[in-house]
Amino acid sequence: MNITLDNMDDSTLLRFHEERLDAHNSKELKDYLLTLYDNGTKNLILDLSEVRFVDSSGLGALLSGHKNAGLRDGRFALACVQSRVQSMFELTRLTRVFEIYPGVEEALANGAVGTPHDQKQD
Repeated sequence: MNITLDNMDDSTLLRFHEERLDAHNSKELKDYLLTLYDNGTKNLILDLSEVRFVDSSGLGALLSGHKNAGLRDGRFALACVQSRVQSMFELTRLTRVFEIYPGVEEALANGAVGTPHDQKQD
């Protein structure tokens, strides 16, 4: 799994450098997110700009990250979601669960733990 981490303001930005979030790498992402939270990360923003496909396993990993943030009174936001992935979130109604922003800057600007944002991407 190819990822990079950046600390920005009081959030951690995780850039996911894979085209697919699926059964082949979702468990590794889920475990990685849990480790981040266990090590004190509170607010996490995932940059999904390179992700072109998400399957049910990938959605499960993202939901796990969201749940673990909530258990720690933290924040879990998604940024830069491509249109195909956004369509999957809309189809599964997960736009009601996740905070989704068109870009990292918008996610950082809306830094408080908030309600999900239904954002369309081109």
